[in-house]
Amino acid sequence: MPIHRRPLMSSLAAILREHQTDLIRDYGARMQTVHHRAIEHILACHTPQCGEIHSHCQDCQQDTVQYCSCGDRFCPACQHNTNSDWLARQQQKLLPVNYYMVTFTVPRQLRHFIWHHQAWAYPVLFDCAVATLQSFFVRDKKLQGQPGLTAVLHTHARNLDYHPHVHLIVPAGSLNKHRNLWREKNSKYLFKADNLAKVFRAKLVHALTQAGYHLPYQCPKKWNADCAFVGSGQSALTYLARYLYRGVISEDNILSYQQGMVTFRYKKSSTKQYQRITEPAVDFLWRVLQHVLPKGFRRTRDYGFLHGNAKQTLLRIQLLLKVKLAPPPSRKLSKKCCPHCQGQLQIIRVKYLEQATTPQQRVQVTRTN
Repeated sequence: MPIHRRPLMSSLAAILREHQTDLIRDYGARMQTVHHRAIEHILACHTPQCGEIHSHCQDCQQDTVQYCSCGDRFCPACQHNTNSDWLARQQQKLLPVNYYMVTFTVPRQLRHFIWHHQAWAYPVLFDCAVATLQSFFVRDKKLQGQPGLTAVLHTHARNLDYHPHVHLIVPAGSLNKHRNLWREKNSKYLFKADNLAKVFRAKLVHALTQAGYHLPYQCPKKWNADCAFVGSGQSALTYLARYLYRGVISEDNILSYQQGMVTFRYKKSSTKQYQRITEPAVDFLWRVLQHVLPKGFRRTRDYGFLHGNAKQTLLRIQLLLKVKLAPPPSRKLSKKCCPHCQGQLQIIRVKYLEQATTPQQRVQVTRTN
């Protein structure tokens, strides 16, 4: 039977394919190895370079070939299940207490330095943010203990400008292991944001000094932090999960590409209304690619009793709070439908090519059933 090939290319990949040469010409001096690798993966995604999945339909007897995804965490066409998997794992850890989202930002004058020292600066941002909250928990009269924290690094503002900041989802409670005592705050107030910002600034300045760096000229003394009540924590987790593993812009927000100009939209935080930006394709591509993270860097991390090594401690807290433990979520395998008759496809062969773009793909071999 004839073979039907099903190509799939993202809008970002299509724009990148046409303007890759211009992008390297205009922004090549700023690009690092991770940027070139991300470009290579996005362009190869769902093409023969990433391998093929051969399927057969038992109903109409048609054969279909689908091209594999690149698996890059920055590719908007990949990682469809990874975000939902992370969200499901975090939901398993939710406690029946008040939750807060604490956000630490750095001033505009420091962003240039951070971008050029990402491998050093991003872990330090995590360390300073977590240490700040831990110190507040220990000193608080109602809490007096170590917190459980889920921290996520975002490098972009809503309009995709470079704006590094750390979000932390904070349950308002702590466990005294020696007395087996759980302490919590029941009000909608956790800590004063200005005080958090002062301590965070002091810790980051100390880290800069210890590493032989200094604050840039005209860096303000007053920094910004936010400590917002987010109820049960569910909505905050959903918000943070949105851009964890699929780049910084979804395909739905790329509205048009015409005559070398790209129009995309973003939701303005102050008005909750969508705004549009139209700019040359090369500038749009760099606006997106500047947020590629250093190789191996983990954007999200858990601390305290939410850390992966503290499962027994978390279980003890859940028992103290009489949490009804739900079974771990299981991922349902998606069914592939025949493009001709919508019947169910049966995979008969998976072929990964030698020039596959990621290490995970390069170790695979051809499989047949």
